[in-house]
Amino acid sequence: MEPLILRIDHVSVAVRDYEKARHFFQDILGAIPGAATEDPDMKFVWQLFCLGDLSRFELMRATGEGGLLDNFLAHKEGGVHHITVQTPNIEKAKSILTQNGIPYFGYEEYEDDYWKAIYIHPRHAFGVLIQIAEFNAPDWLSDEVNLPAGIRWTLEKTEGGIRLNLAHPGGGQLNMDFTRDEAKKLIADLEAVSGQ
Repeated sequence: MEPLILRIDHVSVAVRDYEKARHFFQDILGAIPGAATEDPDMKFVWQLFCLGDLSRFELMRATGEGGLLDNFLAHKEGGVHHITVQTPNIEKAKSILTQNGIPYFGYEEYEDDYWKAIYIHPRHAFGVLIQIAEFNAPDWLSDEVNLPAGIRWTLEKTEGGIRLNLAHPGGGQLNMDFTRDEAKKLIADLEAVSGQ
C-alpha cells in the first residue's frame, strides 16, 4: 500500500532580516541554495536550502506590508513558520483528511503538475502549520546536491576505500564511505543476492 506521506521535505523559517539569516545558514553553516521564488500576491519570497546530504529548510521573508507573514513576524525576528511533507498523491491526502474530519485549505496547483499543495491549520495539527505537497523533489534542489538525471549512484576512490553516492528519491544524495574491506564485503553481498 502506498504511504500517504513519503517524508518531511523541509522546515520553513520566516525571518525579518533575510540577509542576516542567509549569511548564518549559507556562509557559516554551509547550506546550499536551491529554488527560490516570490509570491507578489501574498507579499513574500522564499528560498530553499540543503544542509548535509538529505536535510533541507526554507527561508521566507516579507516583501511588503499586508502579506502572509505580517502577523507571524509582528512580535518576533523569526521562527518556524510551517513544515512541508511530501505526498505521492494529493487527491488521496485530501480524501483521507476529509474522511477523518480534518479540514484543509489553500489548495495550490501549478501547470504541468509541477506542484500541488494543501495546508492544515495549526489548530488541527497540534500547533504546527502543515503543508502537504505533491511534487518531484529533485526539481527544487541545486544541481550541486543532486546526481545527474538518470544516474542512481556513483563511486569515488578515497584514501581509505570508496565513497558510494546514492541518488535519494526525495532529492539530493546519500554519501557513504566504505573501507576497502567493507567494499569487498559489499561486493560479495551484492553478488550473492543477485545470484539468487
